Amino acid sequence: MKTYDDIAEWYDQWIGAHSMREDRFFSAIEALIGEVSGQRICDLACGQGRVARYLVDLGARVVGVDLSSKLLAIARHHEKTEPRGIDYVQADARSLDDKMLGMFDGVVCSMALMDIPDLAPTLHSVARILRPGGWFAFSILHPCFHTSQSGEMETPEGTIRIIGRYFSEGYWRSDARPGPPGKVGAYHRTLSTYVNALTDAGLQLVRLSEPGPTSAVPDSPSLSRIDRPVWAEVPSVLVASCRKLMEGQNILLK
Repeated sequence: MKTYDDIAEWYDQWIGAHSMREDRFFSAIEALIGEVSGQRICDLACGQGRVARYLVDLGARVVGVDLSSKLLAIARHHEKTEPRGIDYVQADARSLDDKMLGMFDGVVCSMALMDIPDLAPTLHSVARILRPGGWFAFSILHPCFHTSQSGEMETPEGTIRIIGRYFSEGYWRSDARPGPPGKVGAYHRTLSTYVNALTDAGLQLVRLSEPGPTSAVPDSPSLSRIDRPVWAEVPSVLVASCRKLMEGQNILLK
């Protein structure tokens, strides 16, 4: 099983140097979190720092956290070349340091939560480093349409997505996938697992988004590798925003 240290240089080239404004999936996150100027934000699983740099350019103060030393080296090189005041910390998202307790107004995790083996401790870490009332926003491969047994099939009516093994949670990797799922794999969980794990961590789900083809930026080179005909029929990514409960506040079940 490869890690992001094994593919750091490839990943840096694959993700590219295009503006975050060309990334429709992060645009969906941005629409949910709103204004970030003046906020202290943790970019969790920050990779080579693309999101962190963008958030700083919007006026946020950012700490990037990642487990991969090689991706962090690339991020720090960007910081040295063009200083923005970003702190990069090597840490495991599942067990963040107590020094970060209640430190952040918001936590963002862009297209990475499905790369982390253990969901529950990760979400509890997120809740611990957020101030009461702080927000958490993330994007993931849509769990309903990416499983260990999924693909496309052409029919007379057009391309359809075929799904199997939805209830089989755990690690998967596909040689047919050109991006990270083909290089390092991912961890599939059902939609209910994600929602229940958020609730258990004290993170109240506020809003969901499923970016479709109409939200793409025209002629964006960064989108060419992900826009296949089937994604005009079903969403490839799920985006969510959550809020950490205030002290004494409970999630009510109706």
